[in-house]
Amino acid sequence: MGNLNGNLATHLQAIETDGFTIIKNAINSAVVEEIRNELAPFCQGQKPGRNNFEGHHTERVYALLAKAPAVAKIVEHPLVLALVDELLPENYLLSAALSILVHPGETPQPFHYDDAAELLGVDKPRPRFGVSTIWAFDDFTGTNGATEVIPRSHLWPEERVAKESEAVKVLMPAGSVLIFDGALVHRGGANQSNADRLAITPQYCSPSLRQIENMVLAVPPTIAGQYSEKIQNMLGYNIVSPGFKGYVDGMHPKKLIDKHYKGRKYKADLPAS
Repeated sequence: MGNLNGNLATHLQAIETDGFTIIKNAINSAVVEEIRNELAPFCQGQKPGRNNFEGHHTERVYALLAKAPAVAKIVEHPLVLALVDELLPENYLLSAALSILVHPGETPQPFHYDDAAELLGVDKPRPRFGVSTIWAFDDFTGTNGATEVIPRSHLWPEERVAKESEAVKVLMPAGSVLIFDGALVHRGGANQSNADRLAITPQYCSPSLRQIENMVLAVPPTIAGQYSEKIQNMLGYNIVSPGFKGYVDGMHPKKLIDKHYKGRKYKADLPAS
């Protein structure tokens, strides 16, 4: 697997300056195949996209952690989270996690960004509210629908419109991951090849934002219990500290997973004066 080590600062600087960075070969071929195999039953050509954003020649699988448990290996990949830990506030959440299988003949997506902050009334350029990742499960090539990014567009003013000539294709081998600022303008490219292109995109957001995907319904307590505490927290089975935002019926949401969960200790009552 890849290794950040001393390159952490380099990757962080690339995200600050250009809006994105790439870690090549972050997972090995065995992990790639394990996840592909778990996804295969859900990618049978039965549910094409419903519009030109989802892609009429694209299959998207949502609620991945309820369907393909091995996806946890990329959601909480230590190299990625080392970066997200530096880029987002503590208690950040998993905002979305979906696979995108682009078939031949697909057209380019509309340009967009992922941070889901458009309803906050905070125009770009704005503080960072989200970090997205796109994992390649096929080689991203110049013709098979590789993601296209517009470098430095996370710093643009809200009214600036993306131009085709500004887009750069992200070319990377299977097992690699693109990590980018949630305000970076990007899109899925056109698939002009004769082969499919599979990607998975876990996206992370500030704990102050509502997640794009309603994770505690997508991954209910009976399923969330099989995952690490880190993933449970990112799904929303957590309380933002200090404070108590996120409670359920006055209790820590982790009690929905483990009825014996003790949670935080209450302060002892003060003696009467």
